[in-house]
Amino acid sequence: QVQLVESGGGLVQAGGSLRVSCAASGRTFSSYALGWFRQAPGKAREFVAAISWSGGSTYYADSVKGRFTISRDNAKNTVYLQMNSLKPEDTAVYYCAAGTLLRLVRTLYADYWGQGTQVTVSS
Repeated sequence: QVQLVESGGGLVQAGGSLRVSCAASGRTFSSYALGWFRQAPGKAREFVAAISWSGGSTYYADSVKGRFTISRDNAKNTVYLQMNSLKPEDTAVYYCAAGTLLRLVRTLYADYWGQGTQVTVSS
């Protein structure tokens, strides 16, 4: 069993940066791939980024590639999403998820989900 709690969301101006974190509880944290997803008002949830259990492989949505960086610290049971050059269209609730890497990337299926943290980018 893994519980995920996101933090670090907030309001930022366009062009700014923000880092969101996801703290996990559970002994098996390091065995899961982790991902970030987001959902804007009136839109479907979409994949943002994912990282393998070792941190050796990462995947990004085209819309965030080059601006966002996902990382994890297994010793701290935490996954991060560093967001730079933020745009108003990045505004959404950001969710952390744990599961199988390719399922996270291709199907939005996760074994565990966090409750989400709001990120708002003003123009």
